[in-house]
Amino acid sequence: MRNFILFIRKFFNLILFIGLEITCIVLIARTKNMMQGNDILSSANTVTGYLYNRQNDVVEYFGLRRMNDSLLSENARLRMQLAERESYDTLGSEIVKRTFIDRDTPNIVHYAQYTYYKARVISNSVSAADNYITINRGSKDGIRKNMAVVSGSGVVGRVTNVSAHFATALSILNVKQPVSARLKDGTYSFVFWEKGARPDELFMSDIPQEIRVSVGDSIYTTSYSTIFPRDLLIGVVYKIERRKKDNTQFLHLRPATNFRNLQYVYVIGDDFIDERRKLEDSLKKKP
Repeated sequence: MRNFILFIRKFFNLILFIGLEITCIVLIARTKNMMQGNDILSSANTVTGYLYNRQNDVVEYFGLRRMNDSLLSENARLRMQLAERESYDTLGSEIVKRTFIDRDTPNIVHYAQYTYYKARVISNSVSAADNYITINRGSKDGIRKNMAVVSGSGVVGRVTNVSAHFATALSILNVKQPVSARLKDGTYSFVFWEKGARPDELFMSDIPQEIRVSVGDSIYTTSYSTIFPRDLLIGVVYKIERRKKDNTQFLHLRPATNFRNLQYVYVIGDDFIDERRKLEDSLKKKP
């Protein structure tokens, strides 16, 4: 006890000073009507807010891949729902075994013809004559040859080779991959890419002069294709050449897909494509 009293007497001034300082800070912070109190609270809130923001930035950064996967799954689900609402066929209920939805009738069944598989691009070329992409999905994931590959904004290409866990796709930035396309008025032709062209440019030729085409018009896929679903955006017209020699128009397009920054894609499976191809091939074999 004697030592304690001696300690208090020796450091009394310092202890008193620290106590008064603490009391003053507490009183100032609690006094809302005083400017000093508001300043202290405001500064503390600013520092705290800044630290929380930095913490959230770090957490969000490491969660970006998980967020991307989640968004791709959600987009694939929405695309399938959209296909289910827009596709229909006159099939009897005894053929299609599924629960009817509100718009179904005994003779008209609305169904989703396409299945969407999300995939990540692990390799992508844009400057060669034959440009390809490689994705991290293969036969074990349901990927097959000649499936369509699209991005969230437009057409990408078609699957050409498949292994168990990977697949390669021929990009539309390839002289071997013309795409059946249509203008907004329904005029049909093909969109193609020329060797040596830039990766942000596609072409469409043989458009008659009497067809009205304007810069900014969108070009879509057609139902004639056995690869791509119809009405997928291919590109937008940015330049029109009028060729007097053959009285046609030559269109320059900006691809809907940014091939320089292609990270995620969807592979589309057509549930009826084998049946369609078999039927069309049988017609070709007839004399």
